[in-house]
Amino acid sequence: MFLYGFRELVRPQWVSIVEELKIHGGMPIPELARVMEMSYMGVKQHCEALLELGYLERSRLPRKEVGRPEIMYRLAPKADALFPQAGVAMTLSMLHNMKNLFGATAPEKLLHQYFSELQERWMCRMQRAKSIVEKATVLAGLREKEGCFARCSYDVKQGFRIEEFHHPLWALFEEYPAAIAMEVRMMELLMGSKIERREVPGGRGGPARVEYYIHTL
Repeated sequence: MFLYGFRELVRPQWVSIVEELKIHGGMPIPELARVMEMSYMGVKQHCEALLELGYLERSRLPRKEVGRPEIMYRLAPKADALFPQAGVAMTLSMLHNMKNLFGATAPEKLLHQYFSELQERWMCRMQRAKSIVEKATVLAGLREKEGCFARCSYDVKQGFRIEEFHHPLWALFEEYPAAIAMEVRMMELLMGSKIERREVPGGRGGPARVEYYIHTL
């Protein structure tokens, strides 16, 4: 999720451009203009402004047919700061200290307690939603407030899923992979459905992301 406070300080078109590029990894101006329902020149002006500020990178994509190369924009490393982090370095240090002080299982016990408390806090909100789609939409919104950036998605072949493009705890998950199963289990209890988590590497199909497939039966 784009840092919430910045939404009130910057142009909404800039927020939309940053979010679309976070999801797709890189887009040419005509595609951005179509998604944002804006003119080609309007989108180009906003992208060039973000480029000057250092939040975007620009490249040229050769056309398969005759014509000028297409201008492609993607997020620059500077844009990482727009998406919340959870003080991962400090959190990992504290978990390591817990392990040294209270034994090897202490960090996982603490993480289990964290997800249990999160589940309890969110359950009342989730109970108001009836359908799978409503529940997933509410859950994605709750996770967004915790610093995640995700979108609900559906297609006939792959079914219903939540696509996550940013999570402030990803670095922590690398150090403590057991926390991944804890989070998925929390999501299953909140959704009342089986959830399959898949990590998708970045490439032509888009940026690196995590997809949560929600079983509807």
